[in-house]
Amino acid sequence: MNNESRLIPLKAIGPGVAQCQANKEGAMPSKSVIVVVLALGVLMPTAAQVHAAPGTTPAALAVSEVRVEAGTGNTGFDGVVEAVRQTVLAAQVSGAVIELRVKAGEAVKAGQVLVRLDARAAEQSATAGQAQVQSARVALGVASRDFERQKQLFQKGFISQAALDAAEGAYRSAESQMAAQIAQAGAVRTQSDFFILRAPYAGFVSEVSVVLGDMATPGRPILTLFDPSSLRVAAAIPESVVISPAARQAVRVELPGVAGRENLIKPVLTTVLPAVDPGSHTWQIRLDLPVGTEHASPGMFARVWLPVQAAVTESAGRVFVTARAIVRRAEMTGVYVVGADGKPALRQVRVGRTSGDLTEVLSGLSAGERVATDPQAAATLH
Repeated sequence: MNNESRLIPLKAIGPGVAQCQANKEGAMPSKSVIVVVLALGVLMPTAAQVHAAPGTTPAALAVSEVRVEAGTGNTGFDGVVEAVRQTVLAAQVSGAVIELRVKAGEAVKAGQVLVRLDARAAEQSATAGQAQVQSARVALGVASRDFERQKQLFQKGFISQAALDAAEGAYRSAESQMAAQIAQAGAVRTQSDFFILRAPYAGFVSEVSVVLGDMATPGRPILTLFDPSSLRVAAAIPESVVISPAARQAVRVELPGVAGRENLIKPVLTTVLPAVDPGSHTWQIRLDLPVGTEHASPGMFARVWLPVQAAVTESAGRVFVTARAIVRRAEMTGVYVVGADGKPALRQVRVGRTSGDLTEVLSGLSAGERVATDPQAAATLH
């Protein structure tokens, strides 16, 4: 038997199977030939793969076509929760921060001392002002007694009218000096109070912008305070949207970031600013939330649902996909869109409300596109 090995022609008789034609002497192929045959059989495409039509979706991947409805009903607009009363406290005088009594997130009461600045120079000025007031009071007393004596002497004819007028003038001047020193001392005392920052109302400290030892200057923010009992949602509405009186009554607010809140919130007051922003060409709408709205905080994302005229929404329509197709990864929300080649590709979208098994897609999808309803299976094929 010839032990020399040589390549032998192969014929595919099935997926992954090949037969070997023996040489003319009928010798069996060596082990190396058998290994090559098996390797080629594994790498050869199957008949289903060879004859698969391009643009088809793998049978294991379930897809759903994007659903488009007529532009009726409410339209969502992005907004943000803000405090009706939010104050940035700043110093009115210059001074080093020597005491910081609150931290970010703490609750404060109205009139509570929050920050103290170095007021030693102001205290010395106030002490000097009080001394000047006391000096002016003494001078006024002397001028008053002298004026009384001069009046008695004038009545007895011992002094002239000019001497009496001089005494009266000195008294009036001392009286004016006394009033001026009192006013100046009051101003210094009032300025001394500027070195102490107090809470103007009860609320929460949202931000502290200084640390101990920082130099506070007039106008520099020191801390931010807000009242959590009075919140509202502000949103920008395109100028093409006509906000009718009926729409103001039907407007609703959604807080997508609040877990467990499925119901929409009816605002207690709806205010539409009369001027349009010339930069963004949008209306500013403000919706006051009911007192006691749970888990709402300034800066939180909100969505305003507003019924608009049909002419605005019918041109674009409303896009819906099955809720199972939505993928959420950290801050990204998307869907796997199946392209013409049958391969799924992850695409970021902006979603709206979920009603039943359907979720509205505000942007990122178009009519006629297909999405994978099983994101995990699509991720393995991605």
